[in-house]
Amino acid sequence: MAAPLLAIFVGGGSTRMGTDKGLLRPPGSDRTILETLVVEGLAAEVRPVLVGQAEPYASVVPELPRLDDEPRDAGPLGGLNASLQRARRDGRARVIAVACDMPYVTAEVLRALANHASDAAVVAPRRGPDAPWEPMLARYEVDAVLAVLDTAIADGRRSFQSLFRSLEIDALPMTAELSMALRDWDTPDDIPM
Repeated sequence: MAAPLLAIFVGGGSTRMGTDKGLLRPPGSDRTILETLVVEGLAAEVRPVLVGQAEPYASVVPELPRLDDEPRDAGPLGGLNASLQRARRDGRARVIAVACDMPYVTAEVLRALANHASDAAVVAPRRGPDAPWEPMLARYEVDAVLAVLDTAIADGRRSFQSLFRSLEIDALPMTAELSMALRDWDTPDDIPM
C-alpha cells in the first residue's frame, strides 16, 4: 500500500493570531511550524501536501504540491475533499490531516496514526470519552470517506463533527506525546515564552 498523504491544512485567516500561523517558530527552533511538519512527515514516510490558501507558504516549501479546497465554499470539508481526491489519483488509500498551527507533531505520532490497526473510515484521537473527535491529526480512509463526503457537502454541512456523525470512527489511544501533538497555536497567548 502506498504511504498516506499528509494533508497540511493552511487555510484560514489567522485573524486571532495576527500572522500566518504556519510561519511561526517554536521557541528554540530554527524551523517554522510548517517546515517542522514537513520534516516530521517525511521522517514518518508520509507524503506532505499543502491544502487551502497556500500562497503565504509557497516560498517556505516551494517543492510541495498545493491543493485548493474543492469546492472552495465548503469550509474545511472542501480541504478534506481535495486531499482525498488527490490521494485517490496518486493511488493512496489514506490521508492524514494536520493543521499548520500544530508545532508539536512528531514523526512518531504520525507513524502511530499511519500504522494504527483499524478498518474504520476515520482514526482520530479524543481528549476524553465525551470530548469531540479531533479532526486534525486524524487518518481518513479515502474510499470510505468519499462515499459520504459529497452528500455531506451537498447538504450544506461544513464541519468535521457533522461529517463524523455519518462515519465509523476508531479512537487512536491517547498518549502523552499525542496529547502534546494536539496542542495548537490559535492566539499569541498560546505561544510559550
